[in-house]
Parts: sequence; C-alpha cells; structure tokens
Amino acid sequence: MGTIDVAVLDQDAHGIPAAEYAEILDRRLPEHEVRLAATPDEHRRYLREATVVAGRNIDAKEVSTAENLRLFACNSAGVDHLPLDAFAEQGVAVTNASGVHGPNIAEHVLGSVLTFTRRLDEGRRRQQRREWRRFQSFTELAGSTVTVVGLGAIGEAVVERFEGFDVETVGVRHTVAKGGPTDEVVGYGDLPDVLPKTDVLVLACPLTETTEGLIGTAELEGLPTDAIIVNIARGGVIETPALVDAIRSNAIHGAALDVTDPEPLPSDHDLWGFENVFITPHVAGHTPKYWERRADVLVENLERITETGEYEGLRNQVL
Repeated sequence: MGTIDVAVLDQDAHGIPAAEYAEILDRRLPEHEVRLAATPDEHRRYLREATVVAGRNIDAKEVSTAENLRLFACNSAGVDHLPLDAFAEQGVAVTNASGVHGPNIAEHVLGSVLTFTRRLDEGRRRQQRREWRRFQSFTELAGSTVTVVGLGAIGEAVVERFEGFDVETVGVRHTVAKGGPTDEVVGYGDLPDVLPKTDVLVLACPLTETTEGLIGTAELEGLPTDAIIVNIARGGVIETPALVDAIRSNAIHGAALDVTDPEPLPSDHDLWGFENVFITPHVAGHTPKYWERRADVLVENLERITETGEYEGLRNQVL
C-alpha cells in the first residue's frame, strides 16, 4: 500500500491545540502525508479527503461526508461520545488511546496525594509570605490503604506507583475474576465494604451507567474523616453537591479534582472556595511524552495497514 493521507484535527480532547502531535506524526511518518486541520475550512476539506483522521470529536454527519475515511484514531481512551453506529455503517475502523495516559496521570495522582499528606500547599503559602515557621505534615503514606476504582491501564499505573510507599491497595473492578495488581480486588457492589478502611480513594474508572454518581452522600459518609479523594476519571463519577457538603462539614480531609461536574467548572462554583480542594482543569494527562505515546499507537497501526492493506487487528481497535 502506498501513501496514506492522515488528517489531524486541530483540537485535542480538551481544546488543547494538536500542532505538536501533527509535527510528531509528520516526523515519524515520512512516507505518508500528514496534514493539520487548523481552520474550519481545512477541517471540512481534510475530513472529505483523508483516509485516516486523528482527533477526538466527530459527529455522524461528518462521518457520512468523509468519503475516503477508513480509520478514525480517537485521541481519548473513551469512545462513548463517538457516533459508533455511523462509523460501522460506513465501514470505518475506530481505535482509541487506551494505555497512553497511564504514566502521566498516575504521576498526577501521586503528586496530589503527596501534596495533601506532606502539606506542600501550606509550605508554598508560607514561602509566599516569606514566613519561616515550621509545621507538621498531615500524615505518612506508609501503612495507609489506597483504594483504586477502575483497574484499566491508568488504574494499574496508579497502583504501580504506590508500590514503593508501603501501602495496602484495594482494586475495584467489574470482573473480580480478572484480578489485578492490588493486594485485594473487589467488585463495585463491595465498594461500601472497603470505604471505611480507605485512606486514599482514587477514581480511575470510565463514566458508565454503573459509575455515574458512584460516589454520593452514603459513600462519602462511609469514608474516614481523614480520607483523601482523587478524581482523574470523569466528574460525573462523584455527585458534586454531596462532595461540597462533605467538604463543608469536614466529613473528609480533602479532594483533588482534575475533572468536575459540571466541566468546565463555573467561576462562581463553591468548589473553588475550599483550601482543601485542589482543582486542575482536566490536564492530568498532558505532558510532552503523552504526545509521543499517542503517536506510537497510530504509527504502529499505519505500519500494519501498509504491510497488510487491512484495517483489522489494529492496536487499540474498538470497532
């Protein structure tokens, strides 16, 4: 198979320009044509012309007009927002970015937890005040229990990075029989049983009918009052009003939120006002190496397509 026309849509999953990704692909795919759709006109034209499109958002109408499209390389791990029926009707293969977010997001989780336990935010505040006044850390991780909800690539990467901290780990997943890297694996139905012993609750699951509103008033009340919640899943996994109430009443120690519901979080939302809530604007996955890992998937798949001429059996293929 000869040259493949690859179009990169300009906006990444959260509105971040994809120029760097296009440059990486252009460098690593010299035998193919890589074009960045940087304007609305280019977006429409490249969708009509390209054989492979890399991006996150595309609607059913766009799929129907993409005459040459054979592969949509989704930039996110989740594909529930995509018109999969339209892709199937057009015979377009779809891949996702599962696995590329593990190292970067896991480091974000660890950084958030250490900020809480070592009170690094308080140290920063005292530095800004030029105040040499000692303070005690909140706790130590050693001997604590970390519960990770969702044992996909991200959840497993989180568990791996906690291994050196002498903690007990509990994994929560749909199919307990699959096991996992944690000391204990339980199903979603058993989550209430493990919450009372959970010091750090990490949410790393997809947003589904099962996980939407998974952490509500009852679950927050089930946690110890010194528990920390880190959400790098989706905002809807936590019932936001219940979380606000829990923070306000000191029912938990604090929360680190890279995702929120609603998102973006309105500037007048109550969550902004708490010193023990760390908010980042859905950027846990965005590091320079993330772009390279994302390119790894597409480069590998294009090599396979070039060799076989088939759009089947691709890495991370979901359709």
